[in-house]
Amino acid sequence: MDKDRIKGMADQAKGSIKETAGKATGDAKLQAEGQADKVKGKVENAVGGAKDAVREAADD
Repeated sequence: MDKDRIKGMADQAKGSIKETAGKATGDAKLQAEGQADKVKGKVENAVGGAKDAVREAADD
């Protein structure tokens, strides 16, 4: 598993927590930051998945 995928999953989790906390406290800024972190995490996860696929293809 590529390090980008791991970082992406961590950012998605962090984003979910921030978003939930923002909703619970009525803090729109925190909620938006959480959503941004989730998107960033999804992108990192996708990049890591692509790197894994390239590695696997090279190994075959």
